[in-house]
Amino acid sequence: MQFESLNIIEPILKSLKEEGYTTPTPIQAKAIPIVLEGTDLLGCAQTGTGKTAAFAIPILQLLSANKSFDKKRKIRSLIVTPTRELAIQIAESFNNYGRHTGLKCSVIFGGVNQNPQTAALQNGVDILIATPGRLLDLMNQRHVSLRDIEIFVLDEADRMLDMGFIHDVKKLLLALPKKRQSLFFSATMPPEIVKLANTILVNPSKVEVTPVSSTADTIKQFIYFVDKGNKNALLVDILKNQNIKTALVFTRTKHGADKVQKILVKSNIKAEAIHGNKSQNARQRALSGFKDQTIRVLVATDIAARGIDVDELEYVINYDISNIAETYVHRIGRTGRAGANGTAFSFCDAEEKAYLKDIEKLISKKIPVIDNHPFPLIDHNPEKAPKQQQRGRSHNSSPKNGEGRQSSGRPVNRPSSESKKKWFGKPRSPR
Repeated sequence: MQFESLNIIEPILKSLKEEGYTTPTPIQAKAIPIVLEGTDLLGCAQTGTGKTAAFAIPILQLLSANKSFDKKRKIRSLIVTPTRELAIQIAESFNNYGRHTGLKCSVIFGGVNQNPQTAALQNGVDILIATPGRLLDLMNQRHVSLRDIEIFVLDEADRMLDMGFIHDVKKLLLALPKKRQSLFFSATMPPEIVKLANTILVNPSKVEVTPVSSTADTIKQFIYFVDKGNKNALLVDILKNQNIKTALVFTRTKHGADKVQKILVKSNIKAEAIHGNKSQNARQRALSGFKDQTIRVLVATDIAARGIDVDELEYVINYDISNIAETYVHRIGRTGRAGANGTAFSFCDAEEKAYLKDIEKLISKKIPVIDNHPFPLIDHNPEKAPKQQQRGRSHNSSPKNGEGRQSSGRPVNRPSSESKKKWFGKPRSPR
């Protein structure tokens, strides 16, 4: 099937050809005709399936067919998404696919000065992509009106729920016109999400593609069993392979991301870290450098798991295995996108074996193990810190997250029994 067979108008087809797209992904082939009919849509699709184009293309076509002739453009389509990175990338997609339609798109998100965003709104836009907090803020300031919305999209609904945006979403729904077309996308469908969808959609058609419990067949997955203290050394060793042009590395914590980034830079590997504590400008600089390959490695926390969309990204490395099996699927979904090939390496220390077991159960697949590497797992039963030392620590600051004293990047060299005698003196005989 080609895009031409979906009855897409020539200006959009021209843009798609310029972007190098000829064949729609499964969710695009299923969703585009439904949206073009004006029907509400419930889409269940994991990241990397081409979901953005599945709603952007038909929205551009519908708005082009019914252009407004008011002097000032009104916001006729609203796309709400949980993160700044995702909002920016959706806006890029709309601008790319709609460059020949004459429609105007703008994006608003928090963490930056609002003045450039309000100036763009003042000039008038047809399509607005927004994160919930900044959208409500600008609505309260009367910079944004939703009364002319014809098509509403709630994207990454389960992520919205995870990030605590559910109450903001409910406030937004009250400001939308009752007569509208609504599109609802989520990678997972827990009961809370189904309940939310029922409050938004009217007689929707459902499209389900590649449930979250599966990984793309185009992604090669491998496991390295390694001691926690040797993960940095193993990462540097893997990146000696110059065929790895770029790699997205996931850590469990923000602090861990910064530490890994510093180790890589010391090893003369161009790397940047991206997480919630970074300013918006710093995050955008890092992402732009990664996309144009002036930065070889991007070290990220899970805030980026569904927000980074880089064409032809071939390698994802799980420095820390996620303690949530579904998150593993979303992480490695950054590669092997839209049918392309990809490779996912995961570092598993002794304490993470339980997480790996959960992942393999979810994806119904045994992940191949790479044994022949310089830093094999030696300590299969590491001592756990005494409970009194862990009191007062949050889950994210616990040393078991890969940020303990032995994460300096040097291999772990455990003292021999003779060395211990020299350091600690002659062992006492039992009483």
